[in-house]
Amino acid sequence: MFEYSDSPDPIRPDLAEAHRRAWDHIAAPGTWLSGAERVAVSEQSRRAPQCRLCAERKAALSPFAVEGEHDDGGAPGLPAPLVDAIHRVTTDAQRLTRAWHDRLLADGVADEAWVEALGVAVLGISIDAFHHAMGLPLPPLPQPLPGETSRKTPRGIVLGEAWVPMVDPRRTDPETRALLSMPGGRSAGVIRALSLVPAEVRAWNELSDAQYLSRERMASMQTGRALDRSQIELVAGRVSALNECFY
Repeated sequence: MFEYSDSPDPIRPDLAEAHRRAWDHIAAPGTWLSGAERVAVSEQSRRAPQCRLCAERKAALSPFAVEGEHDDGGAPGLPAPLVDAIHRVTTDAQRLTRAWHDRLLADGVADEAWVEALGVAVLGISIDAFHHAMGLPLPPLPQPLPGETSRKTPRGIVLGEAWVPMVDPRRTDPETRALLSMPGGRSAGVIRALSLVPAEVRAWNELSDAQYLSRERMASMQTGRALDRSQIELVAGRVSALNECFY
């Protein structure tokens, strides 16, 4: 998989390798979700753009005014509130609210499971978007791997800085601190967003290193690839605006 021999344009080997690692990561048991649950998350993020309920919500003045059932294919192994959350964040993330997040917790989805599911969904969506942009068919989802979840909670968790708990790099272990830090020891909310589940931060960093830039290379405005840095940021900014991204 991810050989890209049928691509109309050459694709860098490091991109193919990053995509293979991300697929392996999705298939494996995680910190809080099993391999089967993680693959199911990716399946739901793929189903969401064609979901009739999601389309009706997207067209509504408020997405919370429309009730119904998702086109989820049965969603084996995932609780309904988590399926709903994955569909919402895939199709209409800019209109999520703190009250919605609080209801998600009240419905039994723990922050740890939600953060992990979000990390898995982002990996799959990013790789699928790459395939769409290149005119390539979507790769089949990986087969889930057996095994136990690690249930490992990081040190240095703080509350109140975001909807979900995050790790303060100054209060955690050296390995996690390095994972969350930019050159010079700084950090940022966008890096810490998934820090409640450090394994998802690590996986996202590895994919971002290939599809965008490593944190070390981000620190220099003179860095680039086939595009120079200003061109990279122009494309990134335009895509962010079209997707209504915000922090």
